[in-house]
Amino acid sequence: MTTVTTPTPEVTFVRLTEVPLDDLVALLDEPRNARHLPLAGGPTTRESTAAWVRSKDQQWETAGYGPWAVLLDGVFAGWGGFQREEHGPDLALVLRPACWGAGELVTRAALQRGFDELGFDAVTIALPRSRNPERVVGRLGFVPAGEVVHDGVPFRLFRLTREVWRR
Repeated sequence: MTTVTTPTPEVTFVRLTEVPLDDLVALLDEPRNARHLPLAGGPTTRESTAAWVRSKDQQWETAGYGPWAVLLDGVFAGWGGFQREEHGPDLALVLRPACWGAGELVTRAALQRGFDELGFDAVTIALPRSRNPERVVGRLGFVPAGEVVHDGVPFRLFRLTREVWRR
């Protein structure tokens, strides 16, 4: 019997401003993603996406960290990274549906940067009720940390400490 192995894609993070705007418009307008983005609201246009990119990119100036565009083997796969929230750095990740299978790989790469390069002591993930994340976030070491409300929408909050990450 022959075993076929697929090479693990290389994960690269670049600033959102470094990828074509049309790639981001397509990602944010993707209906399978939109159902898990309760705060998105409104139609996705080039103008609204450009404003969104400016807002996300500004976090690098104000917080010293922020979201990235995610590349897999040099090809745009989505966006993700850390956003400053009242409970500390919060990890967000939105991938093109064709890249959903790489979510854990991308998350691990982002967490590595967060803890090792950005010096975080803990990070959170806030997930909408439309997601059933316990198995995946538990495998990464996240534990339930209550609930948080953004713009009137409840999210389940999970927390991971640097100490647990390094085990």
